[in-house]
Amino acid sequence: MPGIAVRAADTGSGARRAAFHRWGPYGLLGIGALAAVVSAGAVGMATAEAYAATVLVLAALALQLVWDRAARSRPGPSAAGAVYYGVRWAFGFALCWLNPFFAFYAVTGYYDVSRLLRPRLVKAGLFATAVTMSGSQVGGMPPHGWVMWLGFCLVLGVNVGLLAVFSRLAAQDDEHARVQTSTIAELERTNAALQQALDENAALHAQLLLQAREAGVADERRRLAAEIHDTIAQGLTGIIAQLQVVAGTPDPADAREHLDRAADLARHSLGEARRSVQNLAPVALASDGLPEALRKTVAAWGERTGVRAEFTVTGTAEQLHDEVSATLLRIAQESLSNAGRHAAATRAGVTLSFMGEEVLLDIRDDGRGFDPLAVPARTGSGGFGLDGMRARAERIAGALTVESEPGHGTAVSARVPLVRHDG
Repeated sequence: MPGIAVRAADTGSGARRAAFHRWGPYGLLGIGALAAVVSAGAVGMATAEAYAATVLVLAALALQLVWDRAARSRPGPSAAGAVYYGVRWAFGFALCWLNPFFAFYAVTGYYDVSRLLRPRLVKAGLFATAVTMSGSQVGGMPPHGWVMWLGFCLVLGVNVGLLAVFSRLAAQDDEHARVQTSTIAELERTNAALQQALDENAALHAQLLLQAREAGVADERRRLAAEIHDTIAQGLTGIIAQLQVVAGTPDPADAREHLDRAADLARHSLGEARRSVQNLAPVALASDGLPEALRKTVAAWGERTGVRAEFTVTGTAEQLHDEVSATLLRIAQESLSNAGRHAAATRAGVTLSFMGEEVLLDIRDDGRGFDPLAVPARTGSGGFGLDGMRARAERIAGALTVESEPGHGTAVSARVPLVRHDG
């Protein structure tokens, strides 16, 4: 916007300069002629001088009319412009010789010298105009007596000095304008590059969001696969095994016992299936924050498994971003689920710690434990729990560590950045 404003201002001033160069000589010639008529008696113009001045005024007017047509095809300094400038100066000098008030017309040479003359002729044009103006200022040409000639020389020196000063100032203004124009052009290029970078950043942001969404979908698929493998598939396998025993036993009491076991396994598998569907979208966070959702999750798990479970919050609780809350809640759910299925624990504890710019979630149990280094790599028939939890933490720039030893329980720790709720 600043560049546009400057260009608009330059356009306006340029239009005014063009209008002056077009109509200024006419106006100044008219003013000079009017001043000469009024002052003819005061300056002692003779009749012949008045006639001569009239002829010169008409000649100057004709010159201007001819130049207006020729200037349309010669907008810059040229040989024709130099000829026009020289003839106009001669008319101005002759008119000022007849009547010094024609200096109103002669002063035009100061304003358009750089527009008409090539650089090497500009100083000569200015000096010639200064001679005419100095003669007018001392009362007309030629000066009478050595005192008037001395005054003419002094006035000419002053005029030339002023021209030098003003020329230097004009050159500085031109340089300043050039630097300003260059700076504005550079700013416009920088703004264009910045806008392009912002557009590219927006496109990259959209791409990252899409990739994050796709990674979330893939993570949910892995979690569901783990849930199905570790709960529903195992439950169905147990049901099949119980039904096979029923089919091969002739004892009705024994068959009834195995049918009851199969029914229990079916109910348990149904419950696990419902839990997996609920975990797809963490409904526990719909009305509660993460601390309250974890408290309810731990309490419900303890009631369901008969294990003594405790939940603790340390630090100043803050409202976390939805993705951070969902990730920590799911890690806690999967850790407790693993403890309930494999650890045979009697006690479990969950601690949520707010530590400045990080959130730490610890899940501990006193179960049978295991050797983390001896856990086999995930295969088509292997478990998914630890890999799934680690992938969840890493997806939000966190980390998950597991400490366990056979016979000494297990501790799962998830450390993630504290990203506050963006609402």
